[in-house]
Amino acid sequence: HARMALSEDGKFLAMDVDLMADMGAYLSTFGPYIPHGGAGMLPGLYDIQAFHCRVRTVFTNSVPVDAYRGAGRPEAAYVVERLVDQCARKLGLSPDAIRRKNFISPKAMPYKTATGKVYDSGDFTAHMKRAMDVANWKDFPKRAKAAKKDGLVRGIGMATYVEVCGTMGDETANVAVDASGDITILIGTQSTGQGHHTAYAQIVAEQFGVAPERVHIIQGDTAKVATGLGTGGSASIPTGGVSVQRATKQLGINLKELAADALETSVADLEIDGGVVRIAGTDRSVSFADLAKNADPSKLNASETFSSADGTFPNGTHSVEVEIDPSTGKIRIVNYVIVDDFGVTLNPLLLAGQVHGGTMQGIGQALMEQAVYDATDGQLVTATFMDYALPRAEDGAVFSFETHNIPCTTNPMGVKGAGEAGAIGSCPAIMNAIVEGLHREYGIEHIDMPATP
Repeated sequence: HARMALSEDGKFLAMDVDLMADMGAYLSTFGPYIPHGGAGMLPGLYDIQAFHCRVRTVFTNSVPVDAYRGAGRPEAAYVVERLVDQCARKLGLSPDAIRRKNFISPKAMPYKTATGKVYDSGDFTAHMKRAMDVANWKDFPKRAKAAKKDGLVRGIGMATYVEVCGTMGDETANVAVDASGDITILIGTQSTGQGHHTAYAQIVAEQFGVAPERVHIIQGDTAKVATGLGTGGSASIPTGGVSVQRATKQLGINLKELAADALETSVADLEIDGGVVRIAGTDRSVSFADLAKNADPSKLNASETFSSADGTFPNGTHSVEVEIDPSTGKIRIVNYVIVDDFGVTLNPLLLAGQVHGGTMQGIGQALMEQAVYDATDGQLVTATFMDYALPRAEDGAVFSFETHNIPCTTNPMGVKGAGEAGAIGSCPAIMNAIVEGLHREYGIEHIDMPATP
């Protein structure tokens, strides 16, 4: 249950939330974190000075609950963004107008929320405006009118979101030059499709001016990697990536010191590019491989550790347009626009893949995924993929995705975590779009997820 107190002109004054979360029959590792950690993000992107939240967890005769791409932040975004839309409707304001009125200003950064989170950067109005422009909200009434002639109901909605990530602890990276002059990274993260190999190799390649193929990554090998967090919480680039960057920088210093002796020059006169250390402005150089032949092994590698207690706060806007068939209840997504702030984009292709994948998961949760129990005996009846619906490619949309980045100030790379963002903004945006159409045509103000036919 969630409530918002507002002034007559639509300014948020206070927010009160009562959360009750089902933990299943037994506690899992991260089960209790989902409602408690998510509660801290309930104020969202809004300047809410007074906030109260009660969190209760209960045991039931159902399967245990654990973290799933977002871990409490999708739930928090869903609560506040659905509530904001309902407030706008009560006051006769448009969804964007009430948000503009209550967004935290960029000038207020760093901003401490009522729950103690410190947002370091962001321009929330800017990415919302851009999403609305790309989605062509201005001409939506024309599209809705045309759809109605065909017996269909169009709905349009948005959700803005913010999440906290990169606060799980420290990550250590070791970067070393081998006898061939190639570079090897040892790190405790573990890629399962996120593209860490590509991202880490890119960080080293850009600093040393070598081909990414010359950078080799060893992750999660306990025989070679002494410590590591593993992968989770959108932390691999904000912590692991920064560790790789720092270790690469230190290795470069080591190599310049070795090269200064070999070339009989000052470290200040040297530059690194193409796998060689060169006296700037001359053709005198020494390769990494040559340095590795006679150097002290301790000079051929560097380790760095990084952690950020403050974390990062990626944020953005999802805009969704849906088409509802009143005769069947079937919902089709006809337009999906995402504008995100990830601080600094390291690899645009990997970033888009993360956002698209997370958004598809959100589409599944909003429209079809559901754990159903038999009311008479408590048995799970959606225990197999014969009964549990998952989204297929045809259930998604052609995504328009772009960034409106403002560098993060809590790490030297300026990056913000991106792995979970798509799953956070998607559910409330989809449901806001559905309810907008249903309210305009039938006066319906709320339906629960999933919005199945």
